[in-house]
Amino acid sequence: MNLGINKYKSRIHLLFLLPLVVFASCTNSSAPSEHEEEHEEGTPELALSKAQMEAVGITLGKIELKNLKDVVKANGQLEVPPQNKAQVHPLIGGVISKIFVLEGNYVRKGQTLVTLENPDVVNVQQDYLASKSNLSFATKEYERQKELMAAKAGTGKVYQQAEANYFTEQSRFKALQSQLKQIGISVESLDKGSLVTKIAVRAPISGVVGHIQATTGSYAETSSQLMTITDNSQIHCDLLVYEKDLFKVKKGQKVDFILTNQNNQQISGTIYGINKTFENESKAVITHAKIDNSSNKNLIPGMYVSALINVGNQTTNAVPVGAVINGEGKSYIFIIDHTPEKEEHHKETESEKEAGEHYRFKKIEVVTGVSDLGYIEITPLTEIPNDAVIITKGAFYIQSMAAGGGGDHH
Repeated sequence: MNLGINKYKSRIHLLFLLPLVVFASCTNSSAPSEHEEEHEEGTPELALSKAQMEAVGITLGKIELKNLKDVVKANGQLEVPPQNKAQVHPLIGGVISKIFVLEGNYVRKGQTLVTLENPDVVNVQQDYLASKSNLSFATKEYERQKELMAAKAGTGKVYQQAEANYFTEQSRFKALQSQLKQIGISVESLDKGSLVTKIAVRAPISGVVGHIQATTGSYAETSSQLMTITDNSQIHCDLLVYEKDLFKVKKGQKVDFILTNQNNQQISGTIYGINKTFENESKAVITHAKIDNSSNKNLIPGMYVSALINVGNQTTNAVPVGAVINGEGKSYIFIIDHTPEKEEHHKETESEKEAGEHYRFKKIEVVTGVSDLGYIEITPLTEIPNDAVIITKGAFYIQSMAAGGGGDHH
């Protein structure tokens, strides 16, 4: 175990060896020389060039205001409304002749997805044309009998029969016309004598094609699911809020999410709906949250999220968890100047000239509080500027440099 730690420290020392500048505090009773500076509590000031910081992934930022206290924690997953997802079924059975889309394709409502063939389709069209002809004859006979009855030249029985035939044929014609429209056959084209042999199955909504179960040459029943389509433009988050927190959660409250299995990517949203029934026996109620700018993110239904519902306005100073380092039972952050500047009385070495100007670091003790969503509450024990720039990532390297490298470079 000690061997691994020593090996790791050696790597850190080698990384910072040439351009590292450490101004160590004096160890004798004399005053500091012009090349050394003593800081509060004997803490050495450390300096790194921009190139060094980029090499180890050190990033800079500021102390932020975060709502880490007055929140309700919840878990859930991303979903889309029922009207934004569809299962595609044929309206009439038939043999699939061609599939026009692939999984992952974006399709628009009404676009042809699949064509299929069924001899009954031709029969339905023939029945429609025959019904149209019969309706024309029945209409003329009905009008003739009506005129005869008006002139008192006809008989009531014949008139009633003509009337019944007319309404029966009219009903049948309209039913066949509706059936053809439903399966996607244009009656206008059919009236001109153009019979259709293939039926097009069209997209009921716009969206992305999911799993395709249709295969060319197979017979598809009306109950067969050919494929799915999902429109993610209205994706939202369903959160489980337990009974003890229900009274705190209201519409309009802001929510911070973390995509649990997506490198803890952070998104935000707003509560827009709260169910009024418990989910099974969990004593939890589903709360719906709209996601801000969801169209600009690669979000997929089913992704798991952790969330903080902001139920109050209490904010606190917070930094990323990686900005805080611990040692000897205390916690620290490193602050940095806004722009790298050299002390006028400090004489540059050749290696410093090559490395460029240096950022200077100062370790500040802080008291930490609650932590959530990758942030931790801090209270500095010494006053620092409001616009102080801090190390938000890579503070561990600076701490290691101070602990292990301070004695190697003066």
